[in-house]
Amino acid sequence: MTKITPESQSVVVRFAGDSGDGVQLLGSQFAESTALAGADFSTFPDFPAEIRAPVGTTFGVSAFQINLGSRRISTAGDQPDVLVALNPAALKVNLPLLQKGAVIVLNTDAFNERNFSKAHIEKDPRETGELADFQVIEIAISTQTLEAVKPHGLSKSDAEQCKNFWALGAILWMFGRDRKPIVDWATKKFAKKPPEILAGNLAALDAGHAYAETAELSAEIPQFAIGEAPMEAGTYRSITGAEAISLGLAAAGELAGRDIIFCGYPITPASSILHHLSRMGDLGVATFQAEDEIAACCAAIGASYGGAIGVTSSSGPGIALKTEAIGLAMAVELPLVIVNSQRGGPSTGLPTKTEQSDLYQAVYGRNADAPLPVVAAAGPGDCFDAAIDATRVAVRHMTPVFLLTDGYIANAAGPWEIPDMNDYEPILSNAAPTFPDGAVEDPTELKKAIWSRDEASLGRPWTTPGMEGLAHRIGGLEKDIETGDISYDAANHQAMSELRAKKVASVADFIPDQEVEQGPSKGPLAVVGWGSTHGAIWRAVEVAREQGYDVAQIHLRWLNPLPKNLDRLLADYDKVLLPEMNMGQCATLLRDRLGLNVIQLNKVSGQPFKVAEILEAIAANCPAKLKKAAE
Repeated sequence: MTKITPESQSVVVRFAGDSGDGVQLLGSQFAESTALAGADFSTFPDFPAEIRAPVGTTFGVSAFQINLGSRRISTAGDQPDVLVALNPAALKVNLPLLQKGAVIVLNTDAFNERNFSKAHIEKDPRETGELADFQVIEIAISTQTLEAVKPHGLSKSDAEQCKNFWALGAILWMFGRDRKPIVDWATKKFAKKPPEILAGNLAALDAGHAYAETAELSAEIPQFAIGEAPMEAGTYRSITGAEAISLGLAAAGELAGRDIIFCGYPITPASSILHHLSRMGDLGVATFQAEDEIAACCAAIGASYGGAIGVTSSSGPGIALKTEAIGLAMAVELPLVIVNSQRGGPSTGLPTKTEQSDLYQAVYGRNADAPLPVVAAAGPGDCFDAAIDATRVAVRHMTPVFLLTDGYIANAAGPWEIPDMNDYEPILSNAAPTFPDGAVEDPTELKKAIWSRDEASLGRPWTTPGMEGLAHRIGGLEKDIETGDISYDAANHQAMSELRAKKVASVADFIPDQEVEQGPSKGPLAVVGWGSTHGAIWRAVEVAREQGYDVAQIHLRWLNPLPKNLDRLLADYDKVLLPEMNMGQCATLLRDRLGLNVIQLNKVSGQPFKVAEILEAIAANCPAKLKKAAE
């Protein structure tokens, strides 16, 4: 008889199999069903860099993890409670991640000597005692799938590809999820395929669901009851970071009343932004895939020269190639949004693994003194607002702006409340000069008018081709601070260098003061983070405070310039702990700008932080617990 667990606050499920097993599709559709059920969730797609690694090998294992629950979910979870392993290699790679007592669903059809050899497994793990601490459910998923789709006349290879739908059906039953949304999605997905493909996959989905519901197994299939999360009233959808950035850029174009022209070159994990934006032509977005990274950046600069908002995107290796062009955009003072979806490096490094190793590159990584504003998104949904913020600063200050995400944020998904765009202020540029009394006869005075600046933002007017009586000459050579003419004058170069630095520093006058997200405004320890570490830090600090530790969380959105009150805020804590997925780049930045002594917690494994890792560091640096009220 099937056992129904008590209502769980959260459950972590991980799907794993070969790259060709449809694991990402299986996981993403389970996430969609979770969103529709009203639970909070966070996902983590974890796949190999190889386009098609040899079948059955450990380096070809693809995984998708989701943490779902009836409380606020901020990470994809430390340790899976349920693992669906479609082959021995998937079990071998993911077994070390599990906590004792976890449920393991095995596709026994794949557990044979040939697959053991491919995965370098000497003995069947079901017979060695390795699985003794887990609840193992053995199902011949491939056999069950072939039997279910047999009436629909699929070839054996097409029939075997339906096993992810069979597994999805079983998991939907385990979590009490409705199949209809999956059916509706599949009907659209396979609309252009032969009808037997859709029929076969839906038959597998139904068969998996029925099997889990009726099976009498020696190991029971548990059923998890996940309640609805206490979310604020609103309209929600599931969204990835790449989707949210794309929508945010489109929204920024509407707020500015200008077209968005995105110019990019394919690279993992940034390519998905190009894919999403290419479908937003009706929102005033145009996309251009260039022949290389340099051309993409130069094309985006050309778009801004013409009066549109130029956007380019890449990951660390591609940003390195764009560097000279980014310096040109700064020198000619044109708005440019640069999205860096960071990944493991150096060089091509770990294309599908996450890291935060491009902060130095964003803040310092250009020739000469070339400061630029840098903003970092904290999670998938936050990418929407971060894209608007980056665009607003680029247009107001007439400068390139870096928007940092990473592979985790780009691919991960979570619930996102669709905002009311009436809550957002318009994005305004500095008005071009007008001459109501007629044309200006003196060319020098005309040039000075074109290069006049807003006193607060130091941004110059956005002069574009076709504006009557005006012209904007561009080029990488140094310009006269008053007229824009080419200048090699020493004092002028000093003044222009200072002006460019002041322009970036002025951004701090427009951004809000840094706030404490949770915990006291002063005390023994503050955990400071930036970017995608937000969720793990939030949960770790929440747990630590429940355990009695007097600890606070402060998460940075603007990294250049830093918020004006940050030094005063951090001075009120005895210690500052800074977890980041690099070797200490933000720690260096805080020492550089604030003279701050930072305790580093660094991780460069290609995997996001676990809550337990940060919680352990909190305990080590904040040993004194608060006395409980009951004591």
